[in-house]
Amino acid sequence: MARVITFASSKGGTGKTVLVANVGVAMAGSGKKVVILDADIRMANLSLITGLQDKKTTLHEVLAGEAPVSSAVYSGPEGLKIMPCGISLNGIRRAKFENLKKVVRELSGTFEFLLVDSPSGLSSEAVMALTVAQELVIVVIPEITSLSNALKLKVIVSHLGIRPLGVVINRAAGNGLDIPKDEISSALELPVLGTIPEDETVRRSASFGESVITQSPRSSSAMEFKKLASAIVKAHRKI
Repeated sequence: MARVITFASSKGGTGKTVLVANVGVAMAGSGKKVVILDADIRMANLSLITGLQDKKTTLHEVLAGEAPVSSAVYSGPEGLKIMPCGISLNGIRRAKFENLKKVVRELSGTFEFLLVDSPSGLSSEAVMALTVAQELVIVVIPEITSLSNALKLKVIVSHLGIRPLGVVINRAAGNGLDIPKDEISSALELPVLGTIPEDETVRRSASFGESVITQSPRSSSAMEFKKLASAIVKAHRKI
């Protein structure tokens, strides 16, 4: 059965979706059998940054009961599999989010890792995406508003009985204005699994529907995504 790991952020703008995509590519590149599920059925972006925006069958159709799970799983780089959401309003209206747990159960029987890109914020859909998780990674940017919202997210997660693996600091500017890593870890009482720098190559690769790992494998961000993927795999052993 797969390890189901939900990546969550209670504030938009953290770059969570791009992060999940790159972690998935890094895991798959290390030989793991990985699938990414875009659980943000209203504001889906995973299809856009992975070049799958033209697919007619997506999680929307699966949740609506119009297609089997297997028909909405597509191949990405390094053997990664991706189940995107569509971007049409009609698809959003037809999707029944309560079917998400059934989809997760079916995917779990096929893969080693199921990475769930949850909706940002604390909407009912975001909470539902949290409930399918076995493990959780909280994504923040090193700013006070992001950290404050992450603290609220952690409270909700504790009520759901989910233990976070740790926190990832994304889009770190490294200019002296970022909240220090140790302070973020102390405030959330969680280990920092990785710090991903703000890097123009990440934006460039996403705009072309590619991962930075495949487009710019020697960039600092690509190297950090690989380290993060390894840290997440190893963190499971400490639970």
